Amino acid sequence: MLIDSHAHLDSERYDGDRELMLRRAGEAGVGAVLAIGIGEHASGMGRALEICRQFNGQSPENEFRPNEFRPGAGLPRLFASAGVYPHNTREIDDAVLARLDSLLAEPEVIACGEIGLDYYHEGAPHAAQREGLIRQLEIAAARQRPILIHCRPKDGAGLDSGDAWEHLFEILEAHWRPTGLGGVMHCFGGGWEQAQRSLDLGFLVSFAGNLTYPKAQPLRDVAARLPLDGLLVETDAPWLAPAAHRGQRNEPAWVASVAQTLAGIRGVTEEEIALATTKNFLRLFRLGVNVGD
Repeated sequence: MLIDSHAHLDSERYDGDRELMLRRAGEAGVGAVLAIGIGEHASGMGRALEICRQFNGQSPENEFRPNEFRPGAGLPRLFASAGVYPHNTREIDDAVLARLDSLLAEPEVIACGEIGLDYYHEGAPHAAQREGLIRQLEIAAARQRPILIHCRPKDGAGLDSGDAWEHLFEILEAHWRPTGLGGVMHCFGGGWEQAQRSLDLGFLVSFAGNLTYPKAQPLRDVAARLPLDGLLVETDAPWLAPAAHRGQRNEPAWVASVAQTLAGIRGVTEEEIALATTKNFLRLFRLGVNVGD
């Protein structure tokens, strides 16, 4: 069984075939998907939870059922996150933070994110991104939710430039390490130093479809060195389709391509990658399910 640890199921690109897309994921052996709740704007961060409830067919008070985690039994089990994306942080006000807090109180919303810093694209001022990140960390800590981090530096930024990675780690050291809650470095694109620092902070390092791209050898070199208990796989769907599907709309079924590439890099079977990454996901989010061979 595989878990897609990061997919934007609320994208309008799925509006015409969302159920069929999820069914394909189940048929491909994807047992669960974490639906990312950031929306196009902060006001839409609850849409992922709505989709989660729609397709799980359960009321908010239902507890997690281990026997729902069975690939091939229909649709994947969906979980949700909620957060304000870096470029939307200037939308943060008391109402947005109150909405985030209420969403993180819901049982299906197991993570705060994706949140972080993005200095690559033109968007919110960097100072606003940092302040917005800190305010969200405070809410996530109070709700005891791990975080999903997006970090993208400027092109060509050196590690000593005070760019996104350095600013991120400064914030996490001061405001997140003491919580012990950890999180996920989503769609990891850093080097070995950033990977090591992430693990030291209690984060899992998640790889997406760009791991499969021909020019991604430096990223594959990092993936080869990480411990199995520090890894996750994801799609970041509908973006970053694996090399075999590049240019197409990505979807959770194709997380299998990421797992296959990761297995090849590490010289292990795809089953070993599936088992390890599933165990890592369940451990981080304290879902309490024993996954055997």
